[in-house]
Amino acid sequence: MSRPYIICHMVASIDGKVTGDFLYKPEFLPATEEYYRINREYAADAFACGSVTMEGSFTGGFMPNLTKFSGSKMSREDYIGDDNANYYAVCFDRTGRVGWTESRIYDEDPGYDNAHIIEVLCEKASDEYLAYLQSIGVSYIFAGKDDMDIKLAMEKLCKLFKIKKLLLEGGSIINGAFQRAGLIDEISLVQAPIVATEGKTLFFDSSLDEYKIDEVIRLGNNAVWTIYRK
Repeated sequence: MSRPYIICHMVASIDGKVTGDFLYKPEFLPATEEYYRINREYAADAFACGSVTMEGSFTGGFMPNLTKFSGSKMSREDYIGDDNANYYAVCFDRTGRVGWTESRIYDEDPGYDNAHIIEVLCEKASDEYLAYLQSIGVSYIFAGKDDMDIKLAMEKLCKLFKIKKLLLEGGSIINGAFQRAGLIDEISLVQAPIVATEGKTLFFDSSLDEYKIDEVIRLGNNAVWTIYRK
């Protein structure tokens, strides 16, 4: 079964850190702006992040009140809120916790704005959470019972939503899961001229793999954009 072409697009320090306070230093911001520009130019069908990244970037950690959905009985069937959107935001949320308030992301950056949300869940997500997602029109698919089956998720995204090109944008845990599954076709890495003293690496718990450098581009303010392909 077919799946999307997957590009891991990230911005990092020289030593490969993708989280930490250094991300907000003035010296790092030019690399971040280049990262967002490249994101837009890829013109992918979807971008994907883990639950922690989605909460930090889009929901502010909002926790929905699920009490009014108490007693709901939901089947473990995929739910399609919108299969005809122009752009999708794919959230890997194993247990179902991200507090979306509507079915789309609205953001000042056109690289994220108006993306219809798809939650990727394991079957152990609660009935109350599934009912909540349906009430606001958020799509969801199941990919595994207790642990995430990344390959199955990719096949479903291609089949149900016609997603052909997907930008994987962290954090390091979901990046590592994709890498171990052998699903990353291309790595787009913007590196700022900063060495970090803390933070998580590009891939958490990675496996041995090999890529070739396709292109290296020097950006402004001494940042570098390197494209690796399988």
